Amino acid sequence: MKLRHISLTAKDADRLSAFYRSVFGCHDIRPPMMLSGDRVSKGNGLPNAQIYAIWLAFPSAADPFLEILQYTQTENRPLPRVNEPGFGHIAFEVANLQETLIAILDNGGSLQGEITNFGTEASPYLIIYVRDPEGNILELEQP
Repeated sequence: MKLRHISLTAKDADRLSAFYRSVFGCHDIRPPMMLSGDRVSKGNGLPNAQIYAIWLAFPSAADPFLEILQYTQTENRPLPRVNEPGFGHIAFEVANLQETLIAILDNGGSLQGEITNFGTEASPYLIIYVRDPEGNILELEQP
């Protein structure tokens, strides 16, 4: 078994992909494209689905990749809560948590928690929960 990709459904795929490019150094795997037709609708179970799809590679590896989808018909929902059942967050190990946090805030993201040491004083392991510009929860980790 192999994890292939992580998918985020976006209100504005171009804006959200710009955030992940700027903050985390992701890059395009292929040009953005529209997905539609019977195969798309049969596969996802959504009649007449039309999806604008952007695929981004993380700087450290081609797999898994980040898939950002913008459906022409979107259902609104409240921001996900940290303790809500279902997918919780995407975690990124970063070299400098403080610099990454500043980049997140400068690029439209927001704080969820505060920087916390999950390690020891002698061997710190810093984490913080943040949100991307559309409210998806991210965890930053700095060993």
